[in-house]
Amino acid sequence: MITIRDVAREVGVSITTVSRALTDPEKVAPATRERIVAAADALGYTPNRAASGLRAGRTNTIGLLVPDLSNPYFAAVAMGIAERARVHKVAVFVTDSQEDLRAEVDLLRGLVQQTDGVVLCSPRAVHEDQAVIGTKPLVVVNHELPGAQSVAVNDLAGVASTVDHLYSLGHRRIAYVGGPATSWSDARRRSALAHARTRLPDLEVVELGAHAPTVDGGNIAAGVVVASGATAVITFNDLVAIGLVRRVHRLGLRVPHDLSVVGFDDTYLADLVTPALTSVHGDLSEIGRRATDLLLAELRPPRHAPASTTREPVLLPVQLVVRESTAPLLSRTSGSTGARPPELSPPLAHRDPP
Repeated sequence: MITIRDVAREVGVSITTVSRALTDPEKVAPATRERIVAAADALGYTPNRAASGLRAGRTNTIGLLVPDLSNPYFAAVAMGIAERARVHKVAVFVTDSQEDLRAEVDLLRGLVQQTDGVVLCSPRAVHEDQAVIGTKPLVVVNHELPGAQSVAVNDLAGVASTVDHLYSLGHRRIAYVGGPATSWSDARRRSALAHARTRLPDLEVVELGAHAPTVDGGNIAAGVVVASGATAVITFNDLVAIGLVRRVHRLGLRVPHDLSVVGFDDTYLADLVTPALTSVHGDLSEIGRRATDLLLAELRPPRHAPASTTREPVLLPVQLVVRESTAPLLSRTSGSTGARPPELSPPLAHRDPP
């Protein structure tokens, strides 16, 4: 078995120099470091990262806490995190709270104790115990917490684009099926809808309360959507939209002829259902990559670099992908005409279903 002593003998340097070159390369001259890395590769030497991490007080692991890993949104974010962590030779410990607020708090405490830092996705609980979350670097996805970095898609722009699209199709009464009551994203989307009402005075928005962010949640919401008299509906996510469309069809209505439906997140499911779902697209894997970059930057800051004090959310761009689940109001009410709204968002993306 090749050891660090063999690498040191091959290059003609001390064991300490080899260790520094492989674990803290900025402390070693570039030419020497290159010789050491080349020799280690040639000999097939692999550092014991667990041991070096133990000496440095690190585990070389990061934690990921999600509310529901079966949700394709969180699965895509997790893939982005795993991809970036693999590049940096860091292991990811994944836990799922299964939408249980108490479990989320307990799991976060455990991850803080067992890992070097945590990515917390769409927290449902209110995390106020700074004595716990302040002990390790923390990056939050789709939320904001004091002192923590955060990454999200631009919900405000996504809602604006969606409203503009539906308004241009002639819809003037739009329902919104919200997500969990404690969701940060849900609150931002409701704020964007309020702004849309002031921008478009003849627009009516019917907010239909909090629902589980699942297919069952959409199924339950369908009845109140139909009863609301809305001609179009924006849903918290694609899963809710899919459940709603299925139930609406069972009630004898057609999408989009009787009701236009828009999802959020543009997961892979949007292209698989019938009709194909119009949805707000954000790069979900990129959310995971950005969150990992922010976390590793705190864990491994460049030598002599000043500590970052910026805690503004990183907001990734979104784009409305128009498919088959939205249509002009004219298709069901012959006397209606669509009007182009003022201050339209940037042009929408159109994708044909595969």
